[in-house]
Amino acid sequence: MVIYNDQLETAMTLVNVAEAKARFSELVRKAMSGEEVVIARDNKPVLMLVPLAATGQRRVPGSARGLVRMAPDFDAPLPDFEDYT
Repeated sequence: MVIYNDQLETAMTLVNVAEAKARFSELVRKAMSGEEVVIARDNKPVLMLVPLAATGQRRVPGSARGLVRMAPDFDAPLPDFEDYT
């Protein structure tokens, strides 16, 4: 079902979960082109497909530098497996 939102001047697609499974690729294309895609369960909206870039959460390489720590014995054999080494 396509709904046109006059206030936002955008189209919105509302589909139930079963239909979303069958039309997933098409719905992803619509979301990537800027259309709101809402997925419903029992005709109640539960999810919205949005492009990742639209959320403002772009991945920044190296952003976790200094935050990740590994123990010095990270790759040491576990005591339970000494017979296998």
